[in-house]
Amino acid sequence: MIPLEEWIRASATLKGSKEVAVSCHVSPDGDAFGSMLGLGLFLEGLGKKVYMSWGSAETVIPDNYAFLPGVDRIVAQDLIPDQVETFVAIDCGDLRRLDLLVPKFKAAGTRVNIDHHVSNTNYGDINLVDHTRASSAELAFELIQRMGGEVTPEMATALYTGLVTDTGRFQYSNTTPATLQAAVALREAGADHLTVAEQIFESAPFEQLRILGKVLNRARLEDGVVYSWLYLDDLEGQGLEIAEDFIDFLKVVKEASVAVILKERPEGGWRVSLRSRDDTDVSAVAQSFGGGGHTKAAGFSFGGDLEEAIKLVMERLAKAPSTT
Repeated sequence: MIPLEEWIRASATLKGSKEVAVSCHVSPDGDAFGSMLGLGLFLEGLGKKVYMSWGSAETVIPDNYAFLPGVDRIVAQDLIPDQVETFVAIDCGDLRRLDLLVPKFKAAGTRVNIDHHVSNTNYGDINLVDHTRASSAELAFELIQRMGGEVTPEMATALYTGLVTDTGRFQYSNTTPATLQAAVALREAGADHLTVAEQIFESAPFEQLRILGKVLNRARLEDGVVYSWLYLDDLEGQGLEIAEDFIDFLKVVKEASVAVILKERPEGGWRVSLRSRDDTDVSAVAQSFGGGGHTKAAGFSFGGDLEEAIKLVMERLAKAPSTT
């Protein structure tokens, strides 16, 4: 539960700011894009100078999110002022997920942290953090409502994208009545749910299927854990974002209680994602490696080789706590 005074402070700060940076985490997913764009468009409508970006060296928008309203307003991270008046980090469970933007966040006049990850450490001056929410888009929507703002169809489409992706089209256990009520309100505000469904869930380039085939072909099932890995060479010139949802294909294995995918990083090492089908707390495993996330969906970066990463993940999953 977020204290009322934090909502009041966040509203007053944003209303009183002339320039605001709104940044999501690197390798943005649907909730990162949706919450950043929804809030950013709203602040632009209030007449603020808004910088929307994330802390990667290159700002590449994945094809399946290129349809979102406001993507043309996203700028390269180096265009954000070094000492921006107000900096909003949204959907960043760990400050390190801002990557190249960490120094600018720390140097900002006021730092606002909006997030729903259980691993969040309340690193902002103002923290709108609630791990019981299904998505950061839910929190962004409530903030807009508390600020007395009108949600346009463009904002609604962006925020709805955050809701629908982080709940797996409202199938995951994190979906609450409040989540569904927010979806209804956004649909009433003009969210284009058909385009969201078609572009994100029913549209894939042929190259993605070829790459997915390699990942599924090398999948392994051991001790109730299904896992696979992706080499950079598998990408055939595509960006890592094309493999964002591959873990969902592993997660459907009924004999497995946990799904794991390891993706080789351009800078070396691996990005490891974990999903739980039962009461295994994968966030505890991710945190043991310096990562974080939710009890049923978490991740971390690993600097060693593939074999070592798999060995350590399997060992720690075997000792992982239960959420019940």
